[in-house]
Amino acid sequence: MKRGSILWGISFLLGLALFLTGCNGSQQSTSKTTANKPVSLTISAAASLKDAMTELQVMYTQAKPNVTITYNFGASGSLQRQIEEGAPVDLFISAASKQMNDLQTKDLIDASSRIDLLENEVVLVAPKDSSLSDFTDLAGTKVKKLALGEPQSVPAGQYAQEVLTKLNIAEAVKSKSVFAKDVRQVLTYVESGNTEAGIVYETDAKTSDKVKTIAKAPQGSHSPILYPLAVVKASKNQAAANDYAQFLQGEQAKAVFEKYGFTVHTK
Repeated sequence: MKRGSILWGISFLLGLALFLTGCNGSQQSTSKTTANKPVSLTISAAASLKDAMTELQVMYTQAKPNVTITYNFGASGSLQRQIEEGAPVDLFISAASKQMNDLQTKDLIDASSRIDLLENEVVLVAPKDSSLSDFTDLAGTKVKKLALGEPQSVPAGQYAQEVLTKLNIAEAVKSKSVFAKDVRQVLTYVESGNTEAGIVYETDAKTSDKVKTIAKAPQGSHSPILYPLAVVKASKNQAAANDYAQFLQGEQAKAVFEKYGFTVHTK
């Protein structure tokens, strides 16, 4: 074989090797870029989750800085309607099963992603100097105004009505009831002294140093309080939404939820 042919062959092989190496590097670079591609997630969550979810947001985005999380906190019924009207939501966490059931019936959530994430308790709260001792005191003269969540849209308000009905004092407190747009507003009414009492979740009561818990709702006086979670079908970030949903079910998230008084639901 002529020397020129040998040199040409060597040059060809070296060129081919460099080409293949470049392609491989390009693929790796593309893969890395995809993995770190900026993602924005919008999470609609019940107002009672605000403190825990805010802390979890920091933990998650520290581990995954390419993900930006925006929360939309509010009454579960209002959040449900927003999703039905086409609001760009990736993940929904309700404070009751009803709202999630309605969305599932309308095929607006990914049913395979749905889980019951948390549990909570209903409590009666009052200002620190209150002399109330039980739910039955609500029917007496000590209470002129009672703060409740709007039953049609606020799960805490629905549970409160169940408790009042079970204790046979619903009619007695009807004229005293002041309805709020979400459970955090109920807490604010009591903190400010605008009402002598309010019915909130135990987790909300624990966030305030301006109120005291008078009593827990009696066992069996209301429906089980469950917080279902599901990815919204219209989400354009299904993979990222599912990843965050999995994070919320992990041990780190469990510790945070329990810190704020929630019980992690077990099947």
